[in-house]
Amino acid sequence: MEEKQKKKIPNKNYILNYSMNHKTPLREDAFFMSDEEKIEKIEKHFFHIMKILGLDMNDDSLRRTPKRVAKMFIQEIFSGLNPKTTPRPSIFENKYKYNQMLIEKNITVYSTCEHHFLPIVGKAHVGYISNGKVVGLSKINRIVNFYAKRPQVQERLTMQIVESLQKMLETQDVACVIEAKHLCVNSRGIRDIDSSTITTEFIGSFKKNSKIRREFLHHIGIA
Repeated sequence: MEEKQKKKIPNKNYILNYSMNHKTPLREDAFFMSDEEKIEKIEKHFFHIMKILGLDMNDDSLRRTPKRVAKMFIQEIFSGLNPKTTPRPSIFENKYKYNQMLIEKNITVYSTCEHHFLPIVGKAHVGYISNGKVVGLSKINRIVNFYAKRPQVQERLTMQIVESLQKMLETQDVACVIEAKHLCVNSRGIRDIDSSTITTEFIGSFKKNSKIRREFLHHIGIA
């Protein structure tokens, strides 16, 4: 029995490193259960939440909702918590010796506010200056999507994207700007439907060189 348990539990150091590197607050036992086990448990808990709300769980429209929600949590909107879904980006040598900034803008962001579990919807703009390596363009979108698919705060999401590209491309010159609407502001509380939130993270030349920073902001339509 003990031997089977050892095989099932991931390496502890791997979990700790994953948590610290990405700054997402995860418990040490975050990956002890399989996705199927998590779906089963969430389904049961969500059933009780709906029942507490007074909903008739025998109704045809509601009967399968707990299962749908559980699968959505694990397989879709929070799939970025699972290290198995980490993007495997294609990195290439910068044979063209292109030494100007490369920008991927208007990347769609769908995330979830970790304070109220309501949607965050917006756009991310990412730029970097090659230090000898380049990444396939679609992989930038995948990186944004990976970190967005977690319970998030926008500040952390912005920093995680920059940190990931910095390590991947071995460059200090990375920038990210996210502009998003938070439904915890738009649909509840103050209910301000027009406000949006902008976060920025600049490192290297984007932070130190105001001309480069202004050029990036100009290209993404902010300055």
